[in-house]
Formats: sequence, C-alpha cells, structure tokens
Amino acid sequence: MVTAADPEKTRTSVWLTARPAAPARRRSEAPSGLDRERITAATVRLLDAEGLGRFSIRRLAAELGVTAMSLYWYVDTKHDLLELALDRALGELALPAAPDPRPEALPEAPSEAPSEAGSEAGPGTGPAAWPGRLRVLACGYRKLLVAHPWVAPLTAAYPNIGPHARAFDAALQRLLDATGLAEARRTGAHLAVSYFLHGCGGAARRLPERDFRLALDVLIAGIGGVAAKTV
Repeated sequence: MVTAADPEKTRTSVWLTARPAAPARRRSEAPSGLDRERITAATVRLLDAEGLGRFSIRRLAAELGVTAMSLYWYVDTKHDLLELALDRALGELALPAAPDPRPEALPEAPSEAPSEAGSEAGPGTGPAAWPGRLRVLACGYRKLLVAHPWVAPLTAAYPNIGPHARAFDAALQRLLDATGLAEARRTGAHLAVSYFLHGCGGAARRLPERDFRLALDVLIAGIGGVAAKTV
C-alpha cells in the first residue's frame, strides 16, 4: 500500500513530467487499443473492486488483457497510475458555479437537525449563497470518498495537483472569496475547510451522515462568525 513514506525516495509527479514522444517505429510497436485514458479508467475500476492494497501493474495488465510491460508505453511507474486514477476520481465531483463576487449574507446558526445538502432555505442559506454552495461541495466530496475509499490515502500520499484537483481547489477558493473575509483570513478558512474534508476521509464510511453535517454546520458558522467581524 502506498503511503507518504513510500520507499521510493525521489520521484516527480506525473503531472510535472513531460513524456517525450516515441519514435514512429517504436509507436508502431505499441499495443493497439491502449491509451492513457483507457488504462486510467481500468485502474479506477480495479481500485474500486479490489482496494489499494492489492493493486499492481500485473493485476491491471490482466484486467486489460495485455502484458505488464505494454503498460510502460504510457506510464513510467505504478505511482503514475495511482496519481492519474486519483485525479480521474476527483473529476466525478460536480463543482458549483462561481457565486456572485459580492459578499453574501452570513449563515444562520446551525439547525438542530441539519437538512439535506442543497435544500437550505432563507436568505444567505440557499444553494446560491456561499454556505449552501459549500455544503453541496463538502457533501459531494464525502460521497466521493465513500464511493472510492482509496482516494483518501492517495490524497495524503501524493501532491494531488492534477487538473481536477486544481479545479476543486479553485471552486473552493471562489466560494470563500464570496464570504467577505479579508485575504489573510480567507487563507485560514481555506485551510480549515481542506483539513476538515481530508480529515473526514479516513472516517467517511464510519462517521454517521448526521454527525458529518453537524460538524460541517459548525465549520460554516465559524467562518461566518469571523466574516461578521470584518464587516
């Protein structure tokens, strides 16, 4: 299983490595019907079915009906495959549209019985306002972690800088821009939300939905409370 302390001492993220084009003769020798997209999709399916601990290049090759060596035409290491799969999974997350850049109404205090994501009503708490949008984004991320349990450990092990990861981070930043927080406090709020979401990763299957939503409400109320002091 890959961890942050993986024995491979020095490696570069697949997103920072440009693979040189193979000569025309060598390209003709590559196995037909394979490409990075198909290999990445198969990696996600295999991780979902068998888990991170059992994943290997040989198991993936068997799933695709090719030799293990044929996969190295498209990736350099197993780590590359895991990074690609991680970002592909994050691409399943529906990101909220950019909110109105003007500071929005502050959230109301958390209700005793948190409602479903996106069902909030009232000024400043609907999905169009930043609290509602943040709830939708956070609950969507939790569902992603439940559907793909291997995403949480890979997020901790790799830099997570693929295009879908960056899009998620940008969406979160846009939501926090709408809070009215000063720039330094927006940075703190960004860290708080990120740590909250990633911290729930390992417990996504065990933490009751009600408890998760209550914790999320408390987090949003805290961000709103800090924002109120800057108005």
